[in-house]
Amino acid sequence: MQIVGYDAGDGGLLLARDGDVEYVDLTPGTELAYQLGERHCAGVVEEDGHAACDADGAPYCDDHSQVWVCAKCTGDCLKDEMDCFEDHAVYLAAFAPDTFKVGVTREWRLETRLLEQGADRAAHVRTVDDGRAARRIEAGIAERIPDRVRVPTKIAGLDRSVDDDAWASLLSEFDPIETFDFDYGLELDGRPVTETMATGTVRGVKGRILLLDRAGSSYAVDLRRLVGYEVSEGASEREMQSSLGAFG
Repeated sequence: MQIVGYDAGDGGLLLARDGDVEYVDLTPGTELAYQLGERHCAGVVEEDGHAACDADGAPYCDDHSQVWVCAKCTGDCLKDEMDCFEDHAVYLAAFAPDTFKVGVTREWRLETRLLEQGADRAAHVRTVDDGRAARRIEAGIAERIPDRVRVPTKIAGLDRSVDDDAWASLLSEFDPIETFDFDYGLELDGRPVTETMATGTVRGVKGRILLLDRAGSSYAVDLRRLVGYEVSEGASEREMQSSLGAFG
């Protein structure tokens, strides 16, 4: 059995066994009990099941690494023919305590995209009728506001709240169409320990970060770092680093 993907929006893992794919829901309170084995390419999940790959690259080898060309666009279309003629939203996202980014997505999936990234707050600041124009606006804003935030930075702020003054100061430069405030219900007392594991009680999922409680400590797991691992059922017995809260 192999972990072959994850759902950062609703919170779930994709497990494949002999070509069949199983969805493991990661709602709070779910008990996970998997031991991690070797890691290699996760292959590809298609409509008719999972096509395995034994190549060493993880989570994907060169043959199965797929980079959406539009994700690299900065306003000059990289396709043979531009096809992004629909409304796009330019947005700002906040990650506690004071990390901000600019981004672009199709307007109809704006809230989904923000949840996939684990944003704490967000603001829809522009709507344009094609992706190329949106990317050009994003590129201009990105000269002073980053267009990406790394997972370790997001983990570092999991037990914090957004700096109200810093967020208000940023928004004062724009005229937001709509704002968002997300609550993932994590209720952490301190910063979780960063680990790669699949054993524990699910506390919640924030973007691609899975929060697991185990033996009195909370752990933050980057779901992408689980993809490619062969797993076997049964709780891992590997000793983990404990959080400071475990000794309180």
